[in-house]
Amino acid sequence: MNKEFLSMLEQLEREKGIDKEVLLEAVTHALTVAAKKISKITSPGAEVKVEIDRTKGDIHVYIGDKEVVSKEFGRIAAQTARQVIIQKIREAEKDNVYNEFKDKIGDIVGGVVYRIEKKVVILDLMGKVEGVIPKSFLSPLDKFRMGERAKALVYEVKKEKGAQIILSRRHEGLVKKLFELEVPEVYEGIVEIKSISREPGERTKIAVFSKDDKVDCVGACVGIRGSRVKNIIEELRGEKIDIVRWNEDIKEFIKASLAPAVVSKIELDRENKRAKVLVANDQLSLAIGKKGQNVRLASKLVGWEIDVRSKEVLEEETKKLSQIKSIGKKIAAVLVDAGYRDIGTIAKASEDDLAKLKGIGKKKAKGIIKEAKKVVGEK
Repeated sequence: MNKEFLSMLEQLEREKGIDKEVLLEAVTHALTVAAKKISKITSPGAEVKVEIDRTKGDIHVYIGDKEVVSKEFGRIAAQTARQVIIQKIREAEKDNVYNEFKDKIGDIVGGVVYRIEKKVVILDLMGKVEGVIPKSFLSPLDKFRMGERAKALVYEVKKEKGAQIILSRRHEGLVKKLFELEVPEVYEGIVEIKSISREPGERTKIAVFSKDDKVDCVGACVGIRGSRVKNIIEELRGEKIDIVRWNEDIKEFIKASLAPAVVSKIELDRENKRAKVLVANDQLSLAIGKKGQNVRLASKLVGWEIDVRSKEVLEEETKKLSQIKSIGKKIAAVLVDAGYRDIGTIAKASEDDLAKLKGIGKKKAKGIIKEAKKVVGEK
């Protein structure tokens, strides 16, 4: 070993960020272990010492008082030093990757699909590290091909077994980051994304707000002829996106979130964050959506429980209940509003529960239940 050895360590320090002293200590330790194996055969119990000249790069190994100078050990020493350095380089590269990506959690990265397995899709990120998308983190619409470019959210960075970068294409944050990439106003903070609700592969609702009165938040996100949102939809493989105008008036926000349905009336229970929404009969299916998707996403977007009902059906139910002698129109409306929408439900209700409703006392509740049971019995 000589100055070339030290020069190599200094170069590794510059290029790989590995402290030269760490490498020297690792080589010293490895050579000590190798020398001890020899000492057990040649000089049992003798002290082993390894010295590395920090100026010249020379290595001296002592077993007891004698320096080991055999060509065989020189070969072992060179091989050991090489293995230690290679190992340290690998460890340093893994640490560098970990340190680089641990600060990118929640950010978006782009890569090329270079391996597709049964349970994961692996992206080549910047040609130096792998990103893993588990099957459970893929959107149902994701059907990748080898060599295809794709974007994903950095979900987690694990240090075990080297640096492992876990990516996601299901996370709501991916949609947010895609809007930041495509919409300058979002990236610059002029348009703020207030909330997102997503059912991956099907539909996303995103609520936006403009801090500048001159900038239309929805128009900025949509782009000219839909160019901006179209790019995001393409990246999400055709997932539908509803861009909703956020409003501090919760009623207006709920109305916007349920689009394309037209809302007739909204009643709020602010304490429990519940909203009862009335729509015309022909708007009911639009408001609820396929398998309840529209109202479910709207509820998550605004952070309120939304109960959508048909105005006509509600009026019809109220009318039927008000035909009972002890139930007038006002009481019928209260009962229907509380979920007692037919006589059978009222007949099974408890007096205490009905008595808690507005305008219904204990005595009134008893009479209503008695009469409801009578009507049910007659039927």
